[in-house]
Amino acid sequence: MLELDKLVAAIGDVIASVVQALGLGPVWVTLAQTVAAFLAVFAFIVVVVLFLVWWERKVSAHIQMRLGPMRVGWHGALQTIADAVKLLQKEDITPANVDRSVYFWAPVITFVAAAAVYVTIPFGKGLIVRDLNIGILYILAITTFTVIGLLMAGWSSNNKYTLLGGFRSAAQIVSYEVPMVLAILGVTMFTQTFSMVEIVGQQAKFYQWYVWRQPIGFLIYLVAATAECNRTPFDLPEADSELVAGFVTEYSGMKFAMFFLAEFINMFTVSAIATTLFFGGWNGPLLPSWIWFMVKTLIGVFVLMWFRWTYPRLRVDQLMGFAWKFLLPLAFANLLVTGLVLSLS
Repeated sequence: MLELDKLVAAIGDVIASVVQALGLGPVWVTLAQTVAAFLAVFAFIVVVVLFLVWWERKVSAHIQMRLGPMRVGWHGALQTIADAVKLLQKEDITPANVDRSVYFWAPVITFVAAAAVYVTIPFGKGLIVRDLNIGILYILAITTFTVIGLLMAGWSSNNKYTLLGGFRSAAQIVSYEVPMVLAILGVTMFTQTFSMVEIVGQQAKFYQWYVWRQPIGFLIYLVAATAECNRTPFDLPEADSELVAGFVTEYSGMKFAMFFLAEFINMFTVSAIATTLFFGGWNGPLLPSWIWFMVKTLIGVFVLMWFRWTYPRLRVDQLMGFAWKFLLPLAFANLLVTGLVLSLS
């Protein structure tokens, strides 16, 4: 059976042959392959998000002893597609007195920042758009644009609730970014590289997974990543009981959908990064590499969904105190212990 990585390589060769047949130079070959890779990643993101929205509705339903969507398609499998079509047809309302340019670009920046991460995520052996030697640094840098998008949405909407939601989001993401980066540094201290592919290559065996050498780092990453995604119990930026949905209050139609989809993209992203850094990436027996990657990542996504429908929402002071008074000292302690272990080994 033809594996996915071989199929992708074959498609890249076909694109290169077509561009060369047109008499264009190597720069155009690279550009055409990059565009094709972008379109493939975008199509993958759309399919994954549609699936995750349906899956979360089913997971939440079963946790609450319900059935969830059942009418549109088998077990409601087409419900998300119907909802997407509905959002595409909804009127795009722009409230009066908003800062129109900032209001327009806020969801675009948030969505693009969430999608751009996938340039350096290895979905399987050979299945990566670009294996950058600073891959994990690129991911950490590009995800910070999400903060800018949410602040833009809160500021431009001319609404005190959206403004408070934007400020809360910026404070939360910046606060939890620090312990998350420190948790990731524990892995990079062992690997001595920032390349995502090389990190996976050093976890070829089950006992070589970095979750065994960095269990505290993984738990810190899991909690911080949940907060980064604005997921319960850390969904304070859009707390409906206080802020009437926060920074998305004044958005409708596809602009609202872009914020909504970005949340699910981020949820898959943090699970994919956890798979790559802590659980051996695509490594696994018998099955194709991309299947192992997807199975591990979807298990991580399920855990995040499980959290959402199990734990109550924290207060904002508890949220910030937990980051600065508990997670940050624990992350520094984990980093110091890691350095001590490496110096003695």
